[in-house]
Amino acid sequence: MRDDRGVKNASRSAVLLVLTALTLTGCVPPPAPAPSPTASPSPTPTPTVTPTPTATPDPAAALSLEDKVGQMFMVGTSVDGADPTTLAAVTDDHIGGIFLHGRSDAGTQATAALVGGFTSAVAAGDPELWVATDQEGGTVQVLSGPGFDEIPSAVDQGGQDDATLRANAATWGAQLAQAGVNMNLAPVADIVTSPETAASNPPIGELAREYGYDGATVAAKAGAFADGMRDGGVLPTFKHFPGLGHVGENTDTTAGVTDDFVTADGADVGVYSTVLPAGPAVVMLSTAVYAKIDPNAPAAFSPTVVGVLRDTVGFDGVVTTDDLSAAQQVQAWSPADRATLAVEAGIDLLLVSADSSVYPEMREAVLARAQADSAFAAKVDAAASRILAQKASMP
Repeated sequence: MRDDRGVKNASRSAVLLVLTALTLTGCVPPPAPAPSPTASPSPTPTPTVTPTPTATPDPAAALSLEDKVGQMFMVGTSVDGADPTTLAAVTDDHIGGIFLHGRSDAGTQATAALVGGFTSAVAAGDPELWVATDQEGGTVQVLSGPGFDEIPSAVDQGGQDDATLRANAATWGAQLAQAGVNMNLAPVADIVTSPETAASNPPIGELAREYGYDGATVAAKAGAFADGMRDGGVLPTFKHFPGLGHVGENTDTTAGVTDDFVTADGADVGVYSTVLPAGPAVVMLSTAVYAKIDPNAPAAFSPTVVGVLRDTVGFDGVVTTDDLSAAQQVQAWSPADRATLAVEAGIDLLLVSADSSVYPEMREAVLARAQADSAFAAKVDAAASRILAQKASMP
């Protein structure tokens, strides 16, 4: 075998000599630099978190179903003395309000004493009691006597400039507040066709209850009256939606009253679109039938008419009815049906102003239906919530 060890040793020596020479001449690349430290990453920005809006508490959430139903009724009492049925409704059923009906010339102090008999029956912590009346002026003025001005008719009020009418209405409102009244079922927002036809319109024109004969005038004057009521500490109520200025009969005294004139997009409804954004108010629905909106039911029983107010006008406040107790227009329906039909239609506050005797049947019907029908109960919940919210924003 050949011995290559000498060759291998010579080769290794040659390689060492070459490397030494390269090093001395600087031809060997320097060692690779140590890797630089890894740069710290930029901090990740903290995302902006938008707070979740806090839900507005439902003012009616703490009420029992019985008390929610109670809040949906306004029951009448004579100005001559406390009606026992109405007083019991305040004490036992926690109704939402009372209505003073009739005519009194006893003055503010006597009225305040009458009202105090009802408000004192409201337990501490319970919702405030609405105390309402019809204090329009002219032929429709329930309260007079010491402390109350004699209020001119709406026709005469309409002759005042807006600022004067508002100031006068503030005085009339303050007089009501002094007597314990915190809601006025006024002003009338109905358009009567013309002065010449007023006498043929029994509920409004015949009684000089109109502020004018076109939408702009009625909106301006009814709006000034409502502003004055608020200034005086009283909640106004615009009536009678969608308009009662064109009918030939009075719903209080006649059945089958139908309007063939008012439309969902006409001037009569337009008045409400103008006045309602101005401040807190309630809207009263007529019990007439409106052939061009819903020919099948009185307005107070019509989801279609209520829908015009909610959707076309955009009103989300309290909706009440005209009288459901003694008005001839609604006598074809039992008291129980009057109440449940109104609630089904979307009404919040049921006015039982002239005859308190039908109230117990109405209340029991609404309560029983709410206990048996969840969809109906949801309407009761919504109505009670609107009523309590409105009470919380009283002027």
